[in-house]
Amino acid sequence: MNEKHSILYVDDEESNLRVFKSTFRREFNIYIANSAREGMMILENSNIDVVITDQRMPEITGVEFLKQIHERFPHIPPSRLILSGFSKDEEIDVAFEKYKLFKFVSKPWNADDLREVILKAIEIKENGK
Repeated sequence: MNEKHSILYVDDEESNLRVFKSTFRREFNIYIANSAREGMMILENSNIDVVITDQRMPEITGVEFLKQIHERFPHIPPSRLILSGFSKDEEIDVAFEKYKLFKFVSKPWNADDLREVILKAIEIKENGK
């Protein structure tokens, strides 16, 4: 029996969280958080395979959230995604270089395309690259 992989999705918009969870809940264990602080609490208490974050949030950006993860949980593999309609290229470049960003996915996302990116991130995590 295959155990479901766990995904944490952090976004300040409740509607985005609901759509993501309803789209992927049959395939994955979905954890949602509407703030970086809540996302960090989930990471402290759960085994997460893929972290997905929005870039523009009120308290911190997705890149800043990835920096916090990198500093507090360096053992978490590079299965980190930013899912956003807004970005500054320089910030995203820093996330790739320093904070183990695997992929930037633009909103609005396509479920099939995002599923493929998530599965690729999981495959890389399991194979160690």
